[in-house]
Amino acid sequence: MSAVRRWLPNQHGAWAMLAVPFVTGVLIGGPAWIDLPLFVAWMLAYVAAFHAQQWLRLRRLSRNPRAAARHVRPALVTGAATAAVGIPLAVAEPWLLLVAAAMTPFLAVNAWHARYNRERDLLNGIVAVVPACGMLLVTLRLGGGDLVDGPAPAAACLLYFAGTVPYVKTMIRERDSLAYRRGSVAYHAVALVAAALLSPWLAIPFALYLARAAALPGRRLTPPVVGAVELGCSLTLMGFLAGVYG
Repeated sequence: MSAVRRWLPNQHGAWAMLAVPFVTGVLIGGPAWIDLPLFVAWMLAYVAAFHAQQWLRLRRLSRNPRAAARHVRPALVTGAATAAVGIPLAVAEPWLLLVAAAMTPFLAVNAWHARYNRERDLLNGIVAVVPACGMLLVTLRLGGGDLVDGPAPAAACLLYFAGTVPYVKTMIRERDSLAYRRGSVAYHAVALVAAALLSPWLAIPFALYLARAAALPGRRLTPPVVGAVELGCSLTLMGFLAGVYG
């Protein structure tokens, strides 16, 4: 079990960010046989990218060669596994190669931030959100859905997950920063208006997100509690999007 834990990324919030748009696209467009292997490839790709970025960061910063070297094997193994699962998918649906190419610039930005130990930058977190939310369009199309139905729910996902970046900082790393709190609340107020323009029904969950951004910072909640709240918020978003657009 300890070996598995060493291989799994410790960025727990990323799992919801990766899964919720993916599953929402399935719920809106309908399930397809390819969803399961694509989900496996998607998760493996994240693990491979995480370890590759940690290798980049630690190779430059750490004086202990082993600190970086321990990420090499997980990166290579999960990268090879991603290719093994992904190549047959690309053969079945060649347009998935265009999806992978479109995600490459975002991955490059994340890799640059990792190399210079700036993974916690606000921009880096928001950049990581974009391809994750784009997967909603991918699974929607694979299920036979019409792509014209995808931008609105994908935008709603982007509004929510982009907001988690500053909000989580106000709960943990920037918990004492009044500027971050004000910025987070301001963002969520704008996101509420934007979501309501997408669909009046979306004003309900986004009002809740604004309330938690305003009320919870400063309460010294532990990271597991913060994570549990965000998991509930993510599932709430998925339920509303499936109900509105499904």
